[in-house]
Amino acid sequence: MEDFAPSVSVLVPTLNSARTLGACLDSVRAQDYPPDRLEIVLADAGSTDGTVGLARERGVSKIVDNPLRTGEAGKTAAAKAATGELLALVDSDNVLPDPGWLRRMVAPFADSAVAASEPLAYEARPGDPPLVRYFARLGMNDPLCLFVGNYDRRCAVTGRWTELPVDAEDRDGWLAVRLVRGRAFPTIGANGFLIRRSLLPRTRFDPYWFDVDILQDLAASSPDGAVVVAKVDTGIVHLYCDTFEAFGRKQARRVNDFLHFSPARAASAAGAGKPPLKRGILRFSLAVLLGFPLRRQAARGNRASPDPEAWALHAKACRLTFRVYAAAALRRLFRGRAAPADRSAWRQ
Repeated sequence: MEDFAPSVSVLVPTLNSARTLGACLDSVRAQDYPPDRLEIVLADAGSTDGTVGLARERGVSKIVDNPLRTGEAGKTAAAKAATGELLALVDSDNVLPDPGWLRRMVAPFADSAVAASEPLAYEARPGDPPLVRYFARLGMNDPLCLFVGNYDRRCAVTGRWTELPVDAEDRDGWLAVRLVRGRAFPTIGANGFLIRRSLLPRTRFDPYWFDVDILQDLAASSPDGAVVVAKVDTGIVHLYCDTFEAFGRKQARRVNDFLHFSPARAASAAGAGKPPLKRGILRFSLAVLLGFPLRRQAARGNRASPDPEAWALHAKACRLTFRVYAAAALRRLFRGRAAPADRSAWRQ
């Protein structure tokens, strides 16, 4: 439906994001979408590296403060200032791959039953660093998710976009995925995720927008206990990490934040169902200790999505992830609930 163009607010949380923000905003401005139906709302957590100035140069529609500093709080702050019928969560390290991306993502909303949409894959560009390409081809930013089976982008190792049991109907260029209360939900909700703004009052998005909880809240508040999401057959670039040093910092910060906020999230996730987490952690730990299962996975991924330089990083990424989780578990055991990660020196 070529003339279907609801208003869209692109929400971009930032904190010292100047290194990647320019490419992100340029890709949004390059979209083949009516300019008067598109706004960009940036929520900044106190950047000191020129992020805000760069955003003004790129003609960002609104810049709001994010005093709570986390990315989850930034999404909430941006959403409160947004006016679009649809909200698009685009992180500062995302790049929209082509000018037709937004139209493809918006198209499923012509069906009033669709609450949200998300790309089916991450885009692996030849010129990106090997580690960025590795995560794109793996289809996730945390290798542990591969062993748990809970992810939400196409994975070259498994050939699937999730291993959780979901009801999906093939439509023209997208899957209509019906997520049901009481079952485990895939990790849908970030990096190009779109949602109807009118549905937010039915979620606990304030003061922290926890990605994976939003759809669970919608299903819980729905009369039939379900929510429909469009998984669109397109990709999005995620410049997640280009070095293992950056990956280690991000993993540690993310795990620490999860441990801090998990008690508050438990209420919103009640009754949502859980994937086989303990079994997945055991499989992951054994694979790291033995080594050969990781080599086998890398070989399988390289056959499906050839990139030897990228897949050579699989074992190292898994070992680093194992160390981060083990350290976090020990801190939790001996020190109790974690404090939020320090962001005073954060750089994208």
